[in-house]
Amino acid sequence: MLSIGWFSTGRGPGSRGLLQFVQDRLSAGGIDARIEFVFSNRERGEAAGSDAFFELVDGYELPLITHSSAQFRRRVGGMFADHRAEYDGELRQKLAGYRPDLCVLAGYMLIAGGELCRAWPLLNLHPALPDGPTGTWQEVVWQLIEQRAERTGAMIHLATEEVDRGPVLSHVTVPINGPAMEPHWQEVRRLGLERAKAEQGEELPLFQEIRREQYRREPYLLLETLRSISRGEISIAAALHSAPGHAAGGGGLCLDAQIAAAMAADAG
Repeated sequence: MLSIGWFSTGRGPGSRGLLQFVQDRLSAGGIDARIEFVFSNRERGEAAGSDAFFELVDGYELPLITHSSAQFRRRVGGMFADHRAEYDGELRQKLAGYRPDLCVLAGYMLIAGGELCRAWPLLNLHPALPDGPTGTWQEVVWQLIEQRAERTGAMIHLATEEVDRGPVLSHVTVPINGPAMEPHWQEVRRLGLERAKAEQGEELPLFQEIRREQYRREPYLLLETLRSISRGEISIAAALHSAPGHAAGGGGLCLDAQIAAAMAADAG
């Protein structure tokens, strides 16, 4: 059985939703995998969002391990980046009793340091195709609009010290053109991108629609990637020996068909 470590700061509903989506389906069977523990860089009582996340973890009776990065910063002083190896070393000590096959970064707000990247394979979800934009999801969407892209997607890659450019395991494509999207593109062409950003910002209908199409597929991408790893269809070992930003198959395993089938089954 594939053993999974789950890393999340647990800030808001997105973190809770992703854990709930995956855990409910793992519990239902069909995937030979389980979440062995959940780790957060916040302690109980630090923030309402993470406390709600912890309640969800408790409800699933999953082991919860915490190590507050905020408290660590206050204790050591100075820049957190200068002490990152020390923090990750303490984190690893807290997780010494666990032996996950891989770990998932799901709303984990610390960029994975070298210590963690060397400890376990770390799966990170990035809201773009393997050859697409880097940065936050907001930055990605704006770049797509600026480039007048016809498609986007999301990928699961192994986290490395080079942000968003580790070896790719899988991806899903998302068309962002066609009749339903054309009125939104026309609005941007009419206004001009700078005016559209200034007047509407992230409320811009095209911005909202692109993110919605990405977001609804991302939980399925993570789940189907875990399923493919458990079946041996994706090899982490092969990806680790590939060039950064690529996998043995170039952009990793395309899971469009599996994700479309899963979404259709849930819808109907």
